[in-house]
Formats: sequence, structure tokens, C-alpha cells
Amino acid sequence: MTSLIQILLMILNFLQFIVIAHVIMSWLINFQVLNLHQPLVSQIWYGLNRLLEPIYGRIRRFLPDMGGLDLAPLIVFFGIIALKIVLINNAYVFM
Repeated sequence: MTSLIQILLMILNFLQFIVIAHVIMSWLINFQVLNLHQPLVSQIWYGLNRLLEPIYGRIRRFLPDMGGLDLAPLIVFFGIIALKIVLINNAYVFM
């Protein structure tokens, strides 16, 4: 069971990295450091959107309209951290 918890933690770490990359890339696109007309940038951006939009969409349904401020990535990020804490603190149950 220890290896199962380690695999789940690895998946959560990867998802956390993807969320951070998506947030940073959205900032760079909004501040016009990156251009979506470049093929590599647009492929990475649309790929990240396709991965994360199902998660963000479910969270956005419950959030009030903040007028352009998207809090869904922040909630996903905190949710990942909370899941990691729960897994680590309860790992002894599975051993």
C-alpha cells in the first residue's frame, strides 16, 4: 500500500506542476511576453487548457462572478495540497 500512496502523491505532484505551469503561462500570454501565434506556444497552451478545463469548469460553477478574476486555479492548487496532506498524514493506516 505504501507504493500506492507514493504513486498517488506523484500524480498529485505532476498535477500541481501542470496547474503552476498553466497559471504562469496565462500571465505571460496576458502580458504579451508569449504570443499565441507561435505554433509551439499555442499547442502547449491549448493542451494545458484541454487538460485543466474539465477541472476548472466544475469549480467555476460554484464560484461567484469575480469580474475577470479566475479563482479556479487557486482552489485547485489548494485542493491538491490538501489531498497531499491527507494522504501523508494517513499513510500509517495503510501500512
